[in-house]
Amino acid sequence: MTFPFNFFAAAFLGAFATSLLALPLWRTWCLRTNLVDDPGHRKIHRTPVPLAGGFAVLTGILLPLVVGVVLLKFGFVKMSSAGLIVHGLDRRALELAVLALGAVAITLLGWLDDKHELKALPKFIGQIVVAIAVAAACKRITLFVHSEVFSYAITILWLLTIINAFNFMDNMNGLCAGVGAIGAFIFALLAATNGEYLVAITGCLMCGALVGFLPWNFPNARAFLGDAGSHLVGYLLAVMAILPHFYTKQNPRPLAVLAPLFVLAIPLLDLAQVSLFRTLIKKPFWIGDTNHLSHRLVRQGLSRTHAVLVLWLLAVMIAAFACWL
Repeated sequence: MTFPFNFFAAAFLGAFATSLLALPLWRTWCLRTNLVDDPGHRKIHRTPVPLAGGFAVLTGILLPLVVGVVLLKFGFVKMSSAGLIVHGLDRRALELAVLALGAVAITLLGWLDDKHELKALPKFIGQIVVAIAVAAACKRITLFVHSEVFSYAITILWLLTIINAFNFMDNMNGLCAGVGAIGAFIFALLAATNGEYLVAITGCLMCGALVGFLPWNFPNARAFLGDAGSHLVGYLLAVMAILPHFYTKQNPRPLAVLAPLFVLAIPLLDLAQVSLFRTLIKKPFWIGDTNHLSHRLVRQGLSRTHAVLVLWLLAVMIAAFACWL
């Protein structure tokens, strides 16, 4: 059965429009509740900026998803391939529910950090709780090691690493959201080519929601993702890297399991180099500074906008290698 492109387009456009239109509402709410990023050290904005992006992106993903599920389950979509999606929804209902709840939970954790500036330990504990729940309810990483303990440990470690990589990388307008949108698109493409259409639709929803947020954030920011948004982006991409079957008996490609490392190479490299630098100068690695890849490009003479565009381009080029794998 040929899967229609219409499902992918509807997911992307629905998420794009919802995120784009929801942002002003969340922006107003943030201003009323004083959920803003104030000017200060290491910051270039001169007025408070609402931290509305995470909530807008979450709305852009969940609202079209709920509407789509209702339309499919009650037979409002009269397409031959609709039954294929309904079957996938029924088979993976618990997994999808846990992933959705995890997205809400990680966004709320980021919101608490935005609002109250949580210390590193309680924030890390919250991330671990979400990671354990996802590892327990969903598919886990194995890396060809037949050990349940290993699969739990490596899956939890992967989730924590990617969540914090994107949290660290959210340091310039458009950087985190743009790299996240690129990663979501590539994961959707990889899943679609393998016939994993439900995973591909999830990637399209995420990509659309992030692209819908970008006009409010790049090049000039009227809203930031905040920790709520960067946590959400990292969480979703970590999950998107786990869900597809990169290696199967029908397609035995051992190197394909490395594809997520290339798709997410920019945030992983940024996390590695900045953590190493902070360790060498005996500074806690969770304390922010201006030694990220984006800051280094600016110190080489690029504008902030051009630095972000360069990192977007590098993300696309490296991800293309993942597609080849």
